[in-house]
Amino acid sequence: MSTMTATSTKQTGMTKDERFVILASSLGTVFEWYDFYLYGSLASIIGVQFFSDYPPATRDIFALLAFAAGFLVRPFGAIVFGRVGDIVGRKYTFLVTILIMGLSTFIVGLLPNAATIGIAAPIILIALRLLQGLALGGEYGGAATYVAEHAPMGKRGYYTSFIQTTATLGLFLSLLVILFTRTALGEPEFAKWGWRIPFLLSVFLLGISVWIRLRLNESPVFQKMKDEGKASKAPLTEAFANWSNAKIVILALVGGVMGQGVVWYTGQFYALFFLQSILKVDGYTANLLIAWSLLLGTAFFIVFGALSDKIGRKPIILSGCLIAALTFFPIFRMITTNANPALEKAIESTKVEVVADPKACGDLFNPVGTRVFTAPCDTARAYLAQQSVKYSTTYTAGSPVKVVVNGKDVAYTDAKTSNPQVLAAVQAAGYPKAGDAGIVKMSNPFDIFRPQVAAIIGLLFILVIYVTMVYGPIAAMLVELFPTRIRYTSMSLPYHIGNGWFGGLLPATAFAIVASTGDIYAGLWYPIIFASITAVVGFFFLPETKDVDITK
Repeated sequence: MSTMTATSTKQTGMTKDERFVILASSLGTVFEWYDFYLYGSLASIIGVQFFSDYPPATRDIFALLAFAAGFLVRPFGAIVFGRVGDIVGRKYTFLVTILIMGLSTFIVGLLPNAATIGIAAPIILIALRLLQGLALGGEYGGAATYVAEHAPMGKRGYYTSFIQTTATLGLFLSLLVILFTRTALGEPEFAKWGWRIPFLLSVFLLGISVWIRLRLNESPVFQKMKDEGKASKAPLTEAFANWSNAKIVILALVGGVMGQGVVWYTGQFYALFFLQSILKVDGYTANLLIAWSLLLGTAFFIVFGALSDKIGRKPIILSGCLIAALTFFPIFRMITTNANPALEKAIESTKVEVVADPKACGDLFNPVGTRVFTAPCDTARAYLAQQSVKYSTTYTAGSPVKVVVNGKDVAYTDAKTSNPQVLAAVQAAGYPKAGDAGIVKMSNPFDIFRPQVAAIIGLLFILVIYVTMVYGPIAAMLVELFPTRIRYTSMSLPYHIGNGWFGGLLPATAFAIVASTGDIYAGLWYPIIFASITAVVGFFFLPETKDVDITK
């Protein structure tokens, strides 16, 4: 690990060439995140196109898990490309990752759906997602390391914060392209074939990114080390087989990146999923709401990155984790109040029970989407969760399965995807359906001054502020934790486990928790628990790194 002492290195400004290096590196990463986020933004449509053989609830989880598949392989990409980056160099690794990412995304835009080529469609889709995840696993560590190794002493938090904006800017760019295409084609045509256009456009972004990266020079810190013959010949062994370094990898994960990952994905991806799948807000409006919150909040990545150069990385990251854990529940409840007030009222005033023999009921926790529910007790509860109905389960020995709405029995036919009697009963009791007048709806991107819309954007903006707090300083901290010879490898693995596994699995796992409990807010326990663990572990064990000399 780098020596945790301040250095007397003179602070100097960046040259014109160095500023171009940072700008070019950040811009290329924006395009790469754009590619990766397209799938997340279009997960519901992807589910219909490629998982059409499954019922809607399972289809949604399959679509989210195909998205998560890319995150699962990110740590392996970090190991593979981290090793290449520490041996060969940062610049050449950049070129390989952007080519894999861009071509995989372009092919998704051309891929026939399940109705055309059957089971081959989802198999190929998942293979492409895995390639995207591998590429992204090698991208972030290289970008963060590359920028930090160009930055002057005392300004690493500020300069690397530009890399931190790339993920949000990439998501924002993908949302803009999606919204423009949706508006131009109309929702029916977009759902039918127009969703392919954002994927196909990535080939132009790929061309720009490759051109930019071909103009980059190698990192001066890495080049100096390589010229002196001090580069690592076995970075994986040095990084993970050496306990003095491996324990820092573990600490960086548990005391920093794990909490950062779940706060980030809750504030951006799960918020979008919550609006669409649980609150029944239409896709156009939900994407606009998220886009506005990102537009308003993105500059705070740089604010908190620069602030971390003055007060340290730990106070900002850990405060963001703790505040988020304490306020997620009230913020998401207020989002419900404003986005779908009828649903909130129905949850408070309508009592829905599933009465069944306890022996006939299983658990509904199904984050991987592979379980098939056949027992009437399970299919009834799964159906209610799909309709965003809050329910409780009453166990009565020997009782047949029945649904009780405000004390009245409702005929339940064992249907996995449709139950008109139950649906009519909960709607008569006050539960809204998609498209009802009370659900927030935006007619254009500038329809932001209505109190209902402004309130939701304000709440989403708060979630984005949490994201900027935990994510703005994290790149500088990770770079500073590890020595130059194994920096790319060492920092990439905890980052991609924290974000790829703990963060990437959050939407599917949180939705599975909602389905298994009958509480639309229960999924928030997932990020709250992990963010709290990071706040405690990081406070007691994570070293402050802002004054570390990273040239060693």
